[in-house]
Amino acid sequence: MRSVLALALLLLVAGSAGAQTPDFLFGHPHGTVSIFTGWMKARAGSDIYTFVEDQLTVERKDFNAPALGVDADFTITPRIMAVAGFEFSKSATNSEYRNFVDNERLPIKQNTHLKQNNISGSLKFDLLPRGRLVSPHAWIPSSLTPYIGAGAGVMYYTFSQSGDFVDFVDSSVFPHTYWSNGWSPSAHLFGGVDVKATRRIYFTGEARYLWSHSDLGNDFSGFKPIDLAGFKLTGGIRYMF
Repeated sequence: MRSVLALALLLLVAGSAGAQTPDFLFGHPHGTVSIFTGWMKARAGSDIYTFVEDQLTVERKDFNAPALGVDADFTITPRIMAVAGFEFSKSATNSEYRNFVDNERLPIKQNTHLKQNNISGSLKFDLLPRGRLVSPHAWIPSSLTPYIGAGAGVMYYTFSQSGDFVDFVDSSVFPHTYWSNGWSPSAHLFGGVDVKATRRIYFTGEARYLWSHSDLGNDFSGFKPIDLAGFKLTGGIRYMF
């Protein structure tokens, strides 16, 4: 997040230094590229989360995670764009058993990871014009552009737990790594706003909800598909080309 804010400040300074540059483009832009970061609030609604929370000192909020992503938008009409995107988030939580200790009465510790990589395509609709033509060759960008959109994609996830675990048959403690990964379809809705910083640079803020779930591997047999849905708030920088 700090690196994005620092880059934004540099861009603003550069924009101020170049204030004499005409504040228009030669024709309607072809699209934008953006980089953003923020926070993913995991829904964590399936039984694997309930089991982990009951047995270990892990709470559902521990699966919330920082998120990072990039988007490329391509103009279809003056107010409709096709979007290709990639998003990444990862949570890592240290824990111990709530009700068990080892034979030296020390905590039995482990680590739980959840990684999510989402590749998506979307359609985005600008609620206000992104700019206006003032002549056959001059296009002036708007200072504020709210937008909404929807799309679908594929999610690759990894859920793992490594450390020491209790065998509930004989109460022995053993080291192990449990692992599950795979692909699943995803869908999302989003809305946001772009605020002009310079002629081609925008600050962007967005709220997005994503739906996805996937079957767990053999290490977690007996559990229902893992819930990968969540709500995401992000901010970033968008470059218009």
